[in-house]
Amino acid sequence: MSLAAVTSFVARAVATAGGAGYSPVAPGTCGTLVAVPLAWACRGTDTWLFLVIAIVVTLVGIAAAHHADQVWDSHDSGRIVIDEVAGYLFTVALVDRGSWWVLGVGFVVFRALDILKPPPVRWIDLHVPGGAGVVLDDVAAGVMGAVIMIGLDAGGAFEVLAGL
Repeated sequence: MSLAAVTSFVARAVATAGGAGYSPVAPGTCGTLVAVPLAWACRGTDTWLFLVIAIVVTLVGIAAAHHADQVWDSHDSGRIVIDEVAGYLFTVALVDRGSWWVLGVGFVVFRALDILKPPPVRWIDLHVPGGAGVVLDDVAAGVMGAVIMIGLDAGGAFEVLAGL
């Protein structure tokens, strides 16, 4: 197998979050679902290190998305879901990743922002080219999600859910 074939395979595997992007139904949701156990597995990780992980996923995701789109002759193919993984990681970066309630609420918050694409998310989606545009709009949604999650945490919403 040639180096180009291996590179192409790895880029597509990363871009599709291990194949989740090939789901015939809601591939973006499936991509986000891949990120939930990843965030939980990193529950004991210091916040700064978790943010480094999210940044690395973002940078690797940009390269993989760019390469995968070239292979598929597309722009922001629906099969590319590493952007959902990166965005979700940012959404839950500053809250308790050891709580399934928190991770579940983060999932809903991130998916809503990713689908609705409020400003500046939509602008990034429409104006930033290549793999950066594919991934950074979801990272922007993730940062917006983090602000919402911090607000929910400060308002005691997660304590209420934990008591149910």
